[in-house]
Amino acid sequence: MGDMEKVRDLIEEADAVCVLTGAGISAESGIPTFRGKDGLWRKKDPTRLASIDAFMANPEEVWEFYHWRRRLISKVTYNRGHSALVELERKKQDFTLITQNVDGLHSEAGSRNLIEIHGNIWWVRCIECGERYEERDLELPPLPRCGHCGGLLRPDVVFFGESLNRELLDRCYQALTSCEVMLVIGTSSNVQPAASFSLVAKEAGASLVEINLEPTPYSRYMDYNLFGKAGDILPMLVAENIKEDN
Repeated sequence: MGDMEKVRDLIEEADAVCVLTGAGISAESGIPTFRGKDGLWRKKDPTRLASIDAFMANPEEVWEFYHWRRRLISKVTYNRGHSALVELERKKQDFTLITQNVDGLHSEAGSRNLIEIHGNIWWVRCIECGERYEERDLELPPLPRCGHCGGLLRPDVVFFGESLNRELLDRCYQALTSCEVMLVIGTSSNVQPAASFSLVAKEAGASLVEINLEPTPYSRYMDYNLFGKAGDILPMLVAENIKEDN
C-alpha cells in the first residue's frame, strides 16, 4: 500500500481532522507566494509595506500596496484544493481549517469552520473606533475612512510586528490538541507560531501529513510527506468513499 492510500485510510477513519494551509494552495490559483522565487516579498519589502510601524508612519504607501494586492486577488478564484477541503469538512463532524492566507479563497470556496489567523484582506478595521466590516470595493480612496466615525481604516490583517488574536489562537490549539489527523498544506513552515502547530498536534497524538511542492524545515516530523500540488493531491485523498460522520 502506497502513502497516498495510507493517508486516505487515515482520513477515512478519523473522527477529528485539522488542516493548516499556507500560501502554496493559493499560488495554484495564481496568487504569488511571499517567499517563493516569484514571491511578493522579492518585489516589495515586507518590513516597509506590511508592518504596523510602516502603516503608522506612512499609511498611504501601505494602503497603495494593499490596494494592489486586493486587485490582484480579485482576478482569481478558488481551485480544486480549496474545493476538496470544503468536501472534507462536509463529511467530517469535527473539522477545523486554519489558514495563514488573507485572500479569502477558503471562505469563497465554502469553508465554514475556518480560522483566518492572519486576518482577511477583504475586511477593514477603523484605528479609531475599532469598527470592522467587509469591504470589496476595489476603488477605495488612497486613505479610506470609517463610515461610522471618520477615522482612518486599515486592512484587517495582522501586520508584521503585531501579535495574533488570542481568542483565535485558543481555538487553534483546541483543534490541534483534539484532532486525530492533521494535514499541513502549502506552507513554508517558516512563520511562527503556525510553523509549530504540527508539533502541538503530534504531541497530542495526531498523525501528521504534509502536502507541499518541496520539503520544509518540519518535513522530518511528518508521518507522511506527499509532494505535489494540493489541487492534484487533495481531490484524490477526499474521495467519495470517505465515510460521512453522523
